[in-house]
Amino acid sequence: MVANEWHMGALMRWHVTGKDSGDQLALGEVVVRRGGEPPMHVHAREDEVWFVIEGDVTFQRGPERIEAQAGDAVVLPRGVVHGFAVRTQTARILHMYTPSGIEQAFRELSTAAAGPVLPPPAGPPSPEMLATLEETYGRYGVTFVGPPLGLLLARERESAGVTS
Repeated sequence: MVANEWHMGALMRWHVTGKDSGDQLALGEVVVRRGGEPPMHVHAREDEVWFVIEGDVTFQRGPERIEAQAGDAVVLPRGVVHGFAVRTQTARILHMYTPSGIEQAFRELSTAAAGPVLPPPAGPPSPEMLATLEETYGRYGVTFVGPPLGLLLARERESAGVTS
């Protein structure tokens, strides 16, 4: 049985971990609210594939923006700055990492969920939590390089005079 976990305001489930795959890959499923996305970041060790099951998501891959919806897959190679922004209330996404290992960072910072439901909204992380995120993910080769993509997109709309 796959355990439900809460991670930074999202619901996560790990279907395959490194332990299951001989350290070849990890496959997770996440339900994330709009505004609950991670900061822009870069992985040194693993490539990622994200497959949107439900919702609409904007991905940033280096300088490229990709508008994805249910049924779309996006490849995020290691060494390339990336992030995503949920455009619907929530999105449900499969995320695969190869090789595995990064799932351990997620799990270190997660708590057992009270069932297959989203946790209460978390709001932005405190400076202490940001330091913990940077330290924990840093041990797994992830470097945070900027604010979440959703915040960057909002700033772009604001500077362009768009109010919605």
